[in-house]
Amino acid sequence: MPRRFRVAVIGRTGKGNYGHGLDTVWTTVDDVEVVAVADENEKGRTEAAKRLKTRNAYADYRAMLAKERPDIVSVAARWLDQHRDMVVACAEAGAGIFLEKPMCRTLAEADEMVAACERCHVKLAIAHQTRYSPRIERIRELIAAGRLGEILELRARGKEDSRGGGEDLMVLGTHLLDLMRFFAGDPCWCFARVFDKNKPVTKKEVHEGDEGMGPVAGDCIYAAYGFDKSIVANFGSHRARHGAGSRFGLQIFGSKGVIHLTTGSLPAAFFLEDPSWFPGNPTIAWKEITSAGLDKPEPLKDGGLGLANQWIVRDLIAAIENDRQPFGSIYDGRAALEMILAVYESHRLNRPVDFPLKNRRHPLTMLE
Repeated sequence: MPRRFRVAVIGRTGKGNYGHGLDTVWTTVDDVEVVAVADENEKGRTEAAKRLKTRNAYADYRAMLAKERPDIVSVAARWLDQHRDMVVACAEAGAGIFLEKPMCRTLAEADEMVAACERCHVKLAIAHQTRYSPRIERIRELIAAGRLGEILELRARGKEDSRGGGEDLMVLGTHLLDLMRFFAGDPCWCFARVFDKNKPVTKKEVHEGDEGMGPVAGDCIYAAYGFDKSIVANFGSHRARHGAGSRFGLQIFGSKGVIHLTTGSLPAAFFLEDPSWFPGNPTIAWKEITSAGLDKPEPLKDGGLGLANQWIVRDLIAAIENDRQPFGSIYDGRAALEMILAVYESHRLNRPVDFPLKNRRHPLTMLE
């Protein structure tokens, strides 16, 4: 008989709630039972227990872990200020973890979370949903087959809405920087500048971000990253007056063509097989990349992030059963955070910085 996993959920109504469906995904997966939910908010806790069809609801997640001893916990709240404490507590309780992105506030916190998971031999999957999409796998196959040629450059833009700049980098940049690593490997260096009202950011512009994300700064960010094989990548975000959200995504430029993609379970993805990267040739058209391959009908229905969440938790269960790391692991979560904080570290030092970062504190707390 297959093992039936006992799952618990930690949410924080009013402080990140239950993330992007990190609670309800378990109701769609076989061989699991949601045994408990924890939420410090009484109304939110009652509603979550009803939604997840569990009678066991706790105000204190630590009490839930001690009493229920779950196999897996969704640390679902979007707010980051408790991610470190919640993950360490889950690891010490011996539970695998499905964690809302971004991972946490600082590299020091991330290092403590990694150490706890390693010490307690537990697996953590980060909610970077796009890397699990079969369309992303088809893109990697196109690259491996040589259709794109040599990767020369990657370009990413954030959502550039009211969060444009520092908050955009933290909240949404984590997805794009994770995809950069997925396609280009680990970065070697970063050089970045952060601006506020067209002037370089100083400590006067540093403030606490929303959703407990810690210090943020800037309404405009430009960051360059270097990878092996002379690949370069750029991330940009500004508080847009026009076109907010319309540029959100990643472009991969190769010596034979270019790929454009967005994010999500089934991200929009298109390939132009033209080394000029210019879409003016009437004989060469953009072709859609679907889960079935290049220019083929999409066999899957887009279930939003919920579909990718199912792929993540099934992979997490398989990782636990086979004693391997999840496809999007705690190490991937920390690496994306390191790319984010490298932006501020480079701005603080006014020079390129190498990976791994020596400074594990938040650079904005050290800005002059």
